[in-house]
Amino acid sequence: MTSSLRIWRRMVMPDPVRVHRYQSLPEQGPKVLFFSGGSALNKISRVFKEYTHHSIHLVTPFDSGGSSARLRAEFDIPAVGDLRSRLMALADETVMGQPEVYNLFTHRLPQQAELSVLRAQLQQLVAGEHSLIECIPNPMKALIQMHLAVTQARIHHDFDLRGASIGNLIMAGGYLNNQQQLDPIVFLFSRLVKALGEVKTTLDASLHLGVELDNGDVVLGQHKITGKETHSLPSPIKRIWLNKGLRNIVPTNRYIADDRKDAIEGADLICYPPGSFYSSLLANLLPEGVGRAIRQNANPKVYLPNLGMDPEQQGLSLMERVKRLIETVCADDQSVAYFSALDYLLLDDKYDYGDVDVDALMAMNVTVIKTPLIMDKLHKYDERLVTKALLSFV
Repeated sequence: MTSSLRIWRRMVMPDPVRVHRYQSLPEQGPKVLFFSGGSALNKISRVFKEYTHHSIHLVTPFDSGGSSARLRAEFDIPAVGDLRSRLMALADETVMGQPEVYNLFTHRLPQQAELSVLRAQLQQLVAGEHSLIECIPNPMKALIQMHLAVTQARIHHDFDLRGASIGNLIMAGGYLNNQQQLDPIVFLFSRLVKALGEVKTTLDASLHLGVELDNGDVVLGQHKITGKETHSLPSPIKRIWLNKGLRNIVPTNRYIADDRKDAIEGADLICYPPGSFYSSLLANLLPEGVGRAIRQNANPKVYLPNLGMDPEQQGLSLMERVKRLIETVCADDQSVAYFSALDYLLLDDKYDYGDVDVDALMAMNVTVIKTPLIMDKLHKYDERLVTKALLSFV
């Protein structure tokens, strides 16, 4: 029989002793779990692996834009772009890693080229004759060729390969070749690039996002919600859900797998990091079981809010974002009192986040921590300062 115990300590922010300890032995570093999607956390992740090889990254598979959108439309698969991107951020970049595999996975086909040229380049990769794949030793080379060949054989003749990520094409082929399961492929390629951390989708399912706006409009698809590939939304977002497909309003949900539940419940620190507020952060908290697992964890939970302008945040002050974050976590199960959904709001000591009502936050049992997090760029967190601040909590 096991039991949990809370131990209180005086916090130093940043804590140079803890930070130095983790940097000296990253193999024994803490399990810091991030709910994220997109590329917003990639720079921080690249620094984080210097301090711990046990970070956990639960990313959204719900994206419907960019080159991932073409693969999703072609094969009805989860979005693989954010997975590949985070795997590359965590890849071992020392001489002990696999730089050849890294270079292949981060390569994109030319944006400006004839379809025939792009198909010829793909054929070179499948045949093992392209310079990016020739230098990869077997059996890795043969495995990659096999997955690329599956994608090549399954795409339509007029499939748009312009700007296609080779890593995405490889992962799509692996998914199709493994009974449409993403987890085994992510595990495999984590080993291939020697990822210094763990990356998984929150759900291994091909779902999309839907939102209702304050004006009553409904928008389906992450690419239409972010305001990055289309015009910004005409009205603030009122609510968000997981949707089956992009054609009709079909709300749905799935339970997270046991390994995700265990990872959340066992994390030494949970971080809600910067990124698109709805389509990256809250989307990760929607699947059944996520909120409950968060509240089963007695360890610290930290929210590091966005800097600058996120189109999805229109109409939301920082205080309202904190409330919406807590509501989303607690919506999973309000009948049972577990631990908190959020403990700390981590802020730069000089940046203007707007109104921060410390008393209202205290009433929600949220403590404000202010420390230097920005160096030269006004609307960009410094990766090393953020890393050191987060590690000071554990």
